Amino acid sequence: MIPIFFASDDNYAPFLSVAIISLLDKSDKNKFYKIHVIHDNMSIENIKKIKSLEKPNSEIIFTPINNNLECINDIKDNRLRPDIFTLTIYFRLFIPEMFKEYDKAIYIDCDIVLNSDISELYDIPLENNYIGACRDKSIIGIKEFENYFTNGVGIDYRDYINSGVLLLNMKELRNKKISEKFLYLFNKYHFENVDPDQAYINFLCNGKIKYLDNTWDAMPNLGKEKIDNPKLIHYNLFFKPWHYDNITYEEYFWQYAKESVYYEEILNMKKNYSLEDKQKDDEHLNDMLKRASAIAESSNN
Repeated sequence: MIPIFFASDDNYAPFLSVAIISLLDKSDKNKFYKIHVIHDNMSIENIKKIKSLEKPNSEIIFTPINNNLECINDIKDNRLRPDIFTLTIYFRLFIPEMFKEYDKAIYIDCDIVLNSDISELYDIPLENNYIGACRDKSIIGIKEFENYFTNGVGIDYRDYINSGVLLLNMKELRNKKISEKFLYLFNKYHFENVDPDQAYINFLCNGKIKYLDNTWDAMPNLGKEKIDNPKLIHYNLFFKPWHYDNITYEEYFWQYAKESVYYEEILNMKKNYSLEDKQKDDEHLNDMLKRASAIAESSNN
């Protein structure tokens, strides 16, 4: 049995649907996939649509986040992007404490598509490491981010991991009280950052990370090398095939989007994503770069 976690809200329900369809399509019929969706007030309608994706070798369970995260509020310092605040990005930090029945599990973002059986990821040994994750190669060559990760977060940018795909040593994360340490740092220091959960995960797990092959977190970033036969594609940040044309690896997304009950809704999202929306994306990226540079030079980092 393989426990897999997503975190979502109504806004991401269509993409969660696509992710689960791809996951189950690539699944081993002789294994059981227990898919947990931790959600923030997801509608009954969306829950029913996602539940309908279950197959004989899977179960999809919805768990509302508890009220312990009320201290994480919407201030600019907490935002993944300057235009977006979502509590769901922090949920992954609390999975080990919320689900003590598991000693090992997988967390993945909703903006992913599987191109291999996820049990292959689960079977990778973690030894005594807290997590397994892929180095975030999307930032290599972007000096503002390299400086921010190295001097703002305190992690060599060449070893900085992306938190969208995590193999979790649940037992060790509980033993080391990682979620408790996160809340302590978050509430005491109010660190400014441009990658809220990811900065804390990198900092708290540094030195105890099993680095995974980047085929498990292939990201379609402009000008970066394309991975042949990726096992998992992660449409991170602004690189969404439901917003833009000619996104690297977009064919994997549309293959499974066509099987989703949200397909027409997704097509309409793309059709209605205006030039103004795309200009705002450029502005938000520039804002992230400016903030990253300022944080790297700040004494409060």
